Amino acid sequence: MADYLVKATTYDGMVRAYAVRSTKLVEETRRRQDTWATASAALGRSLTITALMGAMLKGDDSLTAKIEGNGPIGAIVTDGNAKGEVRGYVMNPHVDLESNEQGKLDVAGVVGTEGNLSVVKDLGMKDLFTGQVPIVSGEISEDFTYYFATSEQIPTATGAGVLVNPDHTILAAGGFIVQMMPGADEELIDRLEDQIQGFPSISNLIEQGNTPEQILQRLFGEETVKIHEKLPIQFTCKCSRERIERAITGLGDEEIEEMIEEDHGAEANCHFCNETYTFTEAELIKLKRN
Repeated sequence: MADYLVKATTYDGMVRAYAVRSTKLVEETRRRQDTWATASAALGRSLTITALMGAMLKGDDSLTAKIEGNGPIGAIVTDGNAKGEVRGYVMNPHVDLESNEQGKLDVAGVVGTEGNLSVVKDLGMKDLFTGQVPIVSGEISEDFTYYFATSEQIPTATGAGVLVNPDHTILAAGGFIVQMMPGADEELIDRLEDQIQGFPSISNLIEQGNTPEQILQRLFGEETVKIHEKLPIQFTCKCSRERIERAITGLGDEEIEEMIEEDHGAEANCHFCNETYTFTEAELIKLKRN
């Protein structure tokens, strides 16, 4: 089954909801980053939520989320846009810990419980929108929920999960975001909190074959769920040889000459996709402006 997300409303438009299957996205990122199990779960949750947040954007809008905790994984960086294109990386992919007290991957242990979550949105305006909040748990979902409540001031429930196979490949990944629209009363908010609190593990539902539509229908029970859009999700990196060439040219002739004389060439690696671009002396000479 291909990865995709759905955008929906329920409770007569008082609630908007998004759900995604992100198994292939997380697996492709794991393969490129060579992440170990717990690192895969942490990165996978962030990728999943970034895909959902990207679906809230329009046109060429994009966002970057960065989680900088005090755990051994270091920073987690993810990019997403309104077209369903997502990518991400972690500073230290080879991190794994023993299972936590619930017998699950110890995501908070690798992320850390102190630090910051920041979101930068490029909405095509002169200035970027930037929001930053402290990490509240290191479990990723709770941290993004706190971000929405504090930085964007929208009552939001966020859930994301990743199941990892013994060989470190990704078995299942997915998530949801539920938001209250203006005018939603406290009774509805309390009711939804109860429904979400008792909801099964999202990654287990994905593993069992539930679609994003079925996840929302199960979450909201007898309420009518109106699906508005279905959006494919995939790993996509913005890097290219042409972009690297422009970056090298931007360094200036003096620095390019140093590369030629000292290194007899140049090599650049993309953090997101791990693609390596190699330039010979002759190619560097062509990039000089003089």
